[in-house]
Amino acid sequence: MTLIRYARRPLARRQTPARLSSLAGDEFEGYASLFNVPDSGGDVVAPGAFAASLRRRPPAAVRMLYQHSAAEPLGVWEEIAEDRRGLKVRGRLVLDVTRAREVRALFAEGALNGLSIGFRTLRAKKDGGHRLLTEIELWEISVVTFPLLAGSLVTAVGDDLTQRITTATKRMVNE
Repeated sequence: MTLIRYARRPLARRQTPARLSSLAGDEFEGYASLFNVPDSGGDVVAPGAFAASLRRRPPAAVRMLYQHSAAEPLGVWEEIAEDRRGLKVRGRLVLDVTRAREVRALFAEGALNGLSIGFRTLRAKKDGGHRLLTEIELWEISVVTFPLLAGSLVTAVGDDLTQRITTATKRMVNE
């Protein structure tokens, strides 16, 4: 007779913050910059590099632009904060602006999803082949087609869950 024994592994307990929030149809969020990741220009942003700038300038005072063009504002930033990964942002498109409606449509289709920062370097040092940015004055954050930092992306768009449910429902009906 074969005896089967089951090994029991001890359960690991992890503390993770739960964030339950939904975004309105005109809102989106993502990462405008990532820490310790080199961009195509050779810059690396250090954790804490935005801290002083964010204390001096509230999110609404940091401009939301299209492709870094001062002539094309899109909306307002509602939250800008450093977390462990980088500079996390949540913004609201002003849908009375034609370009903002176009951006919203492109977000919905996945045709546009890049974010990029406009800034002035206050402190930096050479770190190997890179420039390590240790203090940055943040001026603007743009929605862009090709971000210099590949991971600087929009991660969620308002009504995203509703759109996914609608798409899934349509697929099930059509099958």
